Amino acid sequence: MALEIEEITALFQTRGAAQYGGEAINQLQHALQCAHLAERSCASAELVAAALLHDLGHLLVQREPAKEAGVDDLHQFLALPFLRGAFPDAVLEPIRMHVDAKRYLCQVDSHYQASLSPASQRSLALQGGPFSGEEAAAFMAQAFAADAVALRRWDDHAKDPAATPPDWAHYIGVLKQAASAGLAEPVR
Repeated sequence: MALEIEEITALFQTRGAAQYGGEAINQLQHALQCAHLAERSCASAELVAAALLHDLGHLLVQREPAKEAGVDDLHQFLALPFLRGAFPDAVLEPIRMHVDAKRYLCQVDSHYQASLSPASQRSLALQGGPFSGEEAAAFMAQAFAADAVALRRWDDHAKDPAATPPDWAHYIGVLKQAASAGLAEPVR
């Protein structure tokens, strides 16, 4: 069953203060910074929504023992059942593909992997490491791959403890607009 925007908001209000991986910010700060970077890049409402919600999977689990145990938590997939039906593929697919976009960028950009934060480098190893050339080509052949790469770049830069992006209320309208895109009925 798809989450309503009010339920997503409540998740960020109740669980968004959790630390974002090994970074110096929390989950809510990361989501807001990522969405702000997308918005500043003139991204569509759907892609701004994807940037805001790309790590929602982290908030849907009570705790994250997977990374502590050296296992990929597959967070990019966890939120999809809760968002499907509420948002179109233009939101869902970049979320699903944002981890693979990191693996892609490691293959095609010789400086990218070294630019990743230590926490992101650790998660890269758990996520399967850089793509091969063939995997990178197959990734880019998918619909929404370019959007996922853009999301990944914003994700990588959305880790600044001094950043002051707009607050959650600013993005409610963007979420409603994105939810309405391609859906028969408007979202409440």
